[in-house]
Amino acid sequence: MTRQPAYVSHTRHRVRCHFVPPFIIDHLARDDREEVQAAALATAHQSMDSRARRTRQVVTIDQVAASAGLEEISAAPSLTGEAAREVYDCQNQWVKRVELVRREDADPTGDADADAAYDQVGVTWDFLKKELGRNSIDNLGMDLILNVHYGVKYMNAFWDGEEMVFGDGDGTIFVGFATSLDVVAHELGHGVTQFTADLKYEGQSGALNEHFSDVLGTVITQAYSRETAETADWLIGDEIMGPDLRGEALRSMRAPGTGYDNPLMRTDPQPARMNHYYHGDADNRGVHINSGIPNRAFYLVATELGDTLAAGRLWYRALQRLTPTADFVTAAEVLVSTARAMTKEGKLRKGAAQIVRAAFSEVGILHLEVAPGIRRYR
Repeated sequence: MTRQPAYVSHTRHRVRCHFVPPFIIDHLARDDREEVQAAALATAHQSMDSRARRTRQVVTIDQVAASAGLEEISAAPSLTGEAAREVYDCQNQWVKRVELVRREDADPTGDADADAAYDQVGVTWDFLKKELGRNSIDNLGMDLILNVHYGVKYMNAFWDGEEMVFGDGDGTIFVGFATSLDVVAHELGHGVTQFTADLKYEGQSGALNEHFSDVLGTVITQAYSRETAETADWLIGDEIMGPDLRGEALRSMRAPGTGYDNPLMRTDPQPARMNHYYHGDADNRGVHINSGIPNRAFYLVATELGDTLAAGRLWYRALQRLTPTADFVTAAEVLVSTARAMTKEGKLRKGAAQIVRAAFSEVGILHLEVAPGIRRYR
């Protein structure tokens, strides 16, 4: 595959978006078992959002950009306009792109993680194109780099603004991240957000960033598994749980706060309503924690519509109308107005806007104002 030179990215909020929240890794680092502590501490150290940790290849590209007076470099769209994949085996080093093991249209490698990552990205890209009319994550056919076997017992996966990275887990707490469609679709969702609303990764805009990735991951997983809003379990991250955590999940969209409860991870801190909103500074001011509130709203809309895919299309269209600092109320209002527009176009059933308003009222984001003769949402 011949690649054209990297192009200037218009996106400023390029940060590492990790699948496993930092507070869970912190809890694991306090476990009594030395091997669990070591894996968690290594994960925490390597998960720091620092540009100083980029590979030599990426640093060199950035240096070229700087010398040319350009602001920032990102991965290039493909020459053909069709997205292509490159899978690299990091060989358990803390460096990306160690050995290229599979290109687009090449035969399977025999490595379960490399082949799974390749296939899961294919499922996600096919969904984006067929169901959302999007050509890869940037809508320009952007090629995607996948890195598997990153680090030693690395307990996470992330999108760093340019490529995807998957750890193997420690085999006890977490297992291979590259084999989970939930993980792959979620992380690619961060890429889609980066090239659309570019939601700033802190506070409510950051929680919306995590929320839209959870939505995309859930919609794709349900569609691929041929589940419905009624039959799906609405769990996030249950596929990566190792033997010590079987039956647990990182999050529940149906019932935020019930994803897990065990001595290793402690208790799921996600609120389901605004009256339990987390106001602290941890987790980039609650990006993973508070995403449970809009997640619950999406679950309510999807189940009331009886169509997760229709709800997903609504959320995707609304995402493109948001700005980087959007908060929960703004997102809810945009979703209501988008639902109204899609209903007029015959793309959503009648009453969809009311369903969205009711859902965001249920979780405390939108409130009813009551006055003599007036009853309206704000």
